[in-house]
Amino acid sequence: MTLQTSCLMHKFIDDTTLFEFVAKSTTSCMKACCDELVHQSEEMRMNVNARKTKEMLIGPMAKDPPPLLSLCGATVERVPVFKLLGVHVSSDLKWTKHIDAVVSKAASRLYFLKQLRRADVPTRDLLHFYTTVVRPVLEYACPVWYPGLTSARSELLESVQKRAIRIISGVGTYLSGTASRPTFKSGTARRPTFWPQTAYCTYD
Repeated sequence: MTLQTSCLMHKFIDDTTLFEFVAKSTTSCMKACCDELVHQSEEMRMNVNARKTKEMLIGPMAKDPPPLLSLCGATVERVPVFKLLGVHVSSDLKWTKHIDAVVSKAASRLYFLKQLRRADVPTRDLLHFYTTVVRPVLEYACPVWYPGLTSARSELLESVQKRAIRIISGVGTYLSGTASRPTFKSGTARRPTFWPQTAYCTYD
């Protein structure tokens, strides 16, 4: 038996996301969808955690919101931002919160890069650490949010890479490769190549 509701649903392991498009002058059916989900979950002997369930309104509906949802007798919290599969989604569809979060997480990992530098780890290994431990944090799910970045948010991402450059090579600018220094490309130049109507991206 699989979970099925009358609204659109995405499932990933133990996370389930319900969403609907509410046309003008129509009412939301999310309450009925939630009830369906709870009923089916109980039949499968699974519990829905109401405390971890969040609701977000996007678009004109936020100006005239419907009543709060209830789930298993508990009121569902309505939030302006929530984390969906590692991406911070905002009700205004801006990516400020997500970029701030990933920059903070990536910057904290630069501490370990500094410690490796102080331990005289070879430059090639430092670069490998950056590209496998730090950069994936900055570029996780980039096909989703990269097209919507402002120049300020893009520069904030670049600032982390420039800090990494200073740690790895001792300079703060992008370089051509030499025998002792690796080649660095700006994130804007490398991240990512998009093709129309696809979510495909390529990296060097």
